[in-house]
Amino acid sequence: MTGLSVLVLGAGGVGHAVVSGLDTGIDRIDPFKDMKNRPSPSVGTNLLLVGTDGRDRITPEEKRKYRLGGAPCHCTDTVMLVHLSADKKRASVVSLPRDSYADVPGHRDPGTGAARPARPMKLNAAYAEGGPNLTVRTVENMTDIKIDHYLEVDFTSFMRTVDSLGGVKICTPRPLKDAYTGLDLAAGPHELNGGQALQYVRSRHIDGAADLGRMQRQQRFLASLIKQATSGGVLLNPVKLQDVVSTVLGSVRADNGFGAEQMLELGRAMRGFSPASSEFTSVPMGNVSHPVKGIGSTVTWDPVKSRKLFRALREDQPLAPAHAARPEALTVDVDPKSVRVQVYNGTPKDGLGQTVDEALRATGFDTTRAPLSGDAHDLEHTLVSYDPRWDQSARALALALPGSRLHAVKGQGPTMRVMAGTDFDEVRRVRAEEPQSGPYDAVTGDQVACP
Repeated sequence: MTGLSVLVLGAGGVGHAVVSGLDTGIDRIDPFKDMKNRPSPSVGTNLLLVGTDGRDRITPEEKRKYRLGGAPCHCTDTVMLVHLSADKKRASVVSLPRDSYADVPGHRDPGTGAARPARPMKLNAAYAEGGPNLTVRTVENMTDIKIDHYLEVDFTSFMRTVDSLGGVKICTPRPLKDAYTGLDLAAGPHELNGGQALQYVRSRHIDGAADLGRMQRQQRFLASLIKQATSGGVLLNPVKLQDVVSTVLGSVRADNGFGAEQMLELGRAMRGFSPASSEFTSVPMGNVSHPVKGIGSTVTWDPVKSRKLFRALREDQPLAPAHAARPEALTVDVDPKSVRVQVYNGTPKDGLGQTVDEALRATGFDTTRAPLSGDAHDLEHTLVSYDPRWDQSARALALALPGSRLHAVKGQGPTMRVMAGTDFDEVRRVRAEEPQSGPYDAVTGDQVACP
């Protein structure tokens, strides 16, 4: 999936002969064969991006290192609906939970030809049941959006693509650990290689958010990948781009209509693409634990909100409202607006408390606007005192105060106390990990990629 993103974005940076040569390496399929009564065409272009759990060409060492053992289910591990605007200046990515409750239409078994009736199942099972064709039919029935192109990659393609880019940077405000995938990341920025990136986007046992949290991490990863591809010179270096694309094509599958000419046209139009040009959201949820006999726990979509979302895509409307460019900000676990702060001046410098108070309020913290004089007047290092029950709020505040030190005080209560020291230099901008934006909770890539 990531490889095709780079391919589409970068095709305009290489010659026609190069793209045509790469085009011949794609494994062609016909996911639209014998399809009837399809939705009306939309404004713009709709692509169904499918990531499968194929791992046949992964080495035994990689399987052990990145916990990729066991038999694949031959189902979809990731399903994303991507809408490219008619002017080729915006890409809207909508994650479809793999456990979504789906009414799969009647079809014939691709192996035996036996007729199978329409019946409910999880969305990711449609691929195992009827391959790309049934997957496309199911998604079209659920969204009323006509799919123009189908793109599919497996685990191997994903890993090799990330490695060919030299790794991808992601940032996490809290530690991430998943015993199932082997993911083990400390809080902070990380450069992930292909195997580590696969662990990151596959992990769903980190917290109670399960698959929903995993989709958010996948979106964050794609935003970071777009940022690296568009800012790291990959798209402007034909040799590097060809190396990246040729690495991907060994395991890519695409419909017959998505060829060199289409890639070249899209690439030329999207040369100005940036993280802010992409927007990410997930289909609005109804019941995240809907049990179905014979299927298990499924996820249902909110019927009203999801219809509104897919109508916006059909009409080529942006999902995330425009936002003004702003200084880069570190992501934190807690919304600064929910963190109450009392500032003290721990130095002889007049007005330092007021300076710190105003700077913290400017980045979103709920300060008292009434700084006080501290007991100490020669404090060297800025000190953040906090009640251990509000440790996440304290860490968010400390990130905004470079060089500050944390001091736990039991029973202090929810208000943080900042004692400004002589080392105070600035307040760094911070923002909540998951910014809220618009009626579809969509965010642009520059809001979720590393600063």
